[in-house]
Amino acid sequence: MPPMQSRALVAWRLAVVAVLGFASGLPLALTGQAMQAWLSGEGIDVATIGFLSLVGLPYTFKFLWAPLMDRFELPWLGRRRGWLVLTQLGLAGALWCMAATSPSDATRTFALLAVLVAFVSASQDVVIDAYRTDLLHAHERGLGSSLNVLGYRLAMILSGGVALIWVDPTQGGGWTWPEVYRVMAGLMVAAAVMSAVALPRLVTAPKPVSVAAHDLAGFACVALAIAAGYLLSAGLGDAASSNPWVAHGVVRPVASAVLDPWLSTTTLSAALRAKWVDLLTLLIGIAFTLPLATWAARAARFETLLGGLRSYFAQPGAGAFLAFIVLYKLGDAFAGSLMTPFLLKSMAFSPAEFGVANKLIGLWLTIAGALLGGALMFKLGLWRSLMLFGVLQMASNLGFWWLAENGKGVMPSLLIPAFDLGIVSLAQATPVDGGLLMVIAFENLSGGMGTAAFVAFLMSLCNQRFTATQYALLSAFASVGRVWVGPLAGVLAETIGWPVFFLVSTVVALPALLLLGWLRRPVEALEVDPDAPLADD
Repeated sequence: MPPMQSRALVAWRLAVVAVLGFASGLPLALTGQAMQAWLSGEGIDVATIGFLSLVGLPYTFKFLWAPLMDRFELPWLGRRRGWLVLTQLGLAGALWCMAATSPSDATRTFALLAVLVAFVSASQDVVIDAYRTDLLHAHERGLGSSLNVLGYRLAMILSGGVALIWVDPTQGGGWTWPEVYRVMAGLMVAAAVMSAVALPRLVTAPKPVSVAAHDLAGFACVALAIAAGYLLSAGLGDAASSNPWVAHGVVRPVASAVLDPWLSTTTLSAALRAKWVDLLTLLIGIAFTLPLATWAARAARFETLLGGLRSYFAQPGAGAFLAFIVLYKLGDAFAGSLMTPFLLKSMAFSPAEFGVANKLIGLWLTIAGALLGGALMFKLGLWRSLMLFGVLQMASNLGFWWLAENGKGVMPSLLIPAFDLGIVSLAQATPVDGGLLMVIAFENLSGGMGTAAFVAFLMSLCNQRFTATQYALLSAFASVGRVWVGPLAGVLAETIGWPVFFLVSTVVALPALLLLGWLRRPVEALEVDPDAPLADD
């Protein structure tokens, strides 16, 4: 193949990865920050908004139905592109229905539609992750992962930042939230059209060998096992708790019996003691539910899921890799899980100051970090990039410790002038504390670099026959910190205070780096491309 044509095909593949990253990131805020802002504007009470935050749980369980997307192929467009078009059209329809539903007059219907958006969005992520992994060659994965982060973050800026300015009657355009959601639905239709006509075709990899009925029955049994585990740990009994995850559960008295002897010797308040009991209750429930779901998968012969797991664990060092996946972003997640209440409540930064620093400037710095990380990976390789960027991620937590110790006003403020870019505008000049800007800049740059290397690492671990299953499983483990660390972080911050909390978050990042040092040879071996090019060039 002529060099110019080859370079054009590489550029095409990388551009597709960036656009798919945008499609993946767009729905996230629409069931998160943007939705919460809409609910607040409708006068929904805080307790209901807190309950509705649980609509994002499908993102953490997507590996359960990912095997079905490996096993079954839709007609005409192939295994990956067919599922992409279906999920993107499904997202457009669900967002359009949300736009037509009043969260104040039909709260239950609105919540169910939000769960549907999260479910279809998580399914789209499964297919995008698998397609990207199958499409890119080993030497393209560093830059490809950084471009994926670029597209993802641009979408979050649009749906989670620019949209908030659009609906502001004084600073922005005075749009209504239904108008915003209809625009987002239109963008998902455009993404579906692109997926149908512009995506490179893949050389078809062998599908997992399994019985379709077993896969469908296996998925149903695993879902029932998780529901049974939740009911046993959180849905029965009458124990009182303020935490909706553990209220009325039969496990909470057990957790209380375990912790009460120790808690009674402390000076913690009754409310804080209850939070520690809630935390242990949650952990016991998870420890019970996961083995139950595993047993159900085996009993129902959910072969695509089991085959994908066997294929992954057949790799040398698979267990250590899995531990590293959980740990690598743990320190970052620990500090980031409480960034908003720390900066707004404890540090008393204004919402506008925080929004400009974190949402506008910070997200662009994350994109810059991801692109810089992808470029550096060409020189450093996968292992050295993971190590260097991991050290920078760990050091960035010390910035929040410095901020907690010294407060605001230590460094001169930077005045952000009013602007109008057409798509977004700021009506009034906004001062941003210099210390806040420095800490946010370092955290976002290092986080973007670490994410680019980490995504490339996850792609390197996947077998093409089980890409959707394996990547969904690995990314679910990677989200352990982001999703489940919040309860522990909140209890810990209240118990030990902010400065010590951020020091602890720094120490939490250290085990991943020690494990990475031990895994140097296996990680370096992942940089060798074992397969022929997967794209049908």
